[in-house]
Amino acid sequence: MQLILASASPARLATLIKAGLDPIVRVSDVDEEAIERSMSSATPREIAQALAQAKCEKVTQELMERKELVPNTIVIGCDSVFELNGKPYGKPQNAIEAKARWQDMMNSTGILHTGHFITFTDEQGQLTSAEATASTHVHLGELTNEEMDAYLESGEPCAVAGGFTLDGLGGAFVQGVTGDPSNVVGISLPTVRNLLAQLGITWTHLWKPGR
Repeated sequence: MQLILASASPARLATLIKAGLDPIVRVSDVDEEAIERSMSSATPREIAQALAQAKCEKVTQELMERKELVPNTIVIGCDSVFELNGKPYGKPQNAIEAKARWQDMMNSTGILHTGHFITFTDEQGQLTSAEATASTHVHLGELTNEEMDAYLESGEPCAVAGGFTLDGLGGAFVQGVTGDPSNVVGISLPTVRNLLAQLGITWTHLWKPGR
């Protein structure tokens, strides 16, 4: 079974590896900003799912065109959008934007939506797909001015949706989560497992030998 992750996110890759999988990374280079602009009236949840689908379908199409979409190939596309007070927040463009966002987010609760879209090419070459969006409530704490400056200087807030991480430097500023923690990292393992089951794939069959 060939497993392909249509995402450049190191956190998503690390999460799958720690879960016993051995994915191949194929970056989609989808124009996320163009998709977001075309969905100006959509909800944050809808945007996350549309981006995940676009990434997965583009990589799947590229594999097909290169005749690399061999039987028993799984392609997983994911994208995350943070929702606060009904508004969508992707990656901050710069430290100024990240600081302004954190000033709004401190001592509040937002929702991290991660869209998941999976395609599977079976032994007969038939292509099927499954999709779902996972949502986790994130309870954020308050940063001192010194902590804020240090966090912004690290560059991490500008590299991730919402401007914070759970599995990195930002983890100490997250007071707690309600829902699946892996979803906040960028890929919900229970969601992926359930989607694979819909496609007739057993999660444990994807474990690397020796796990």
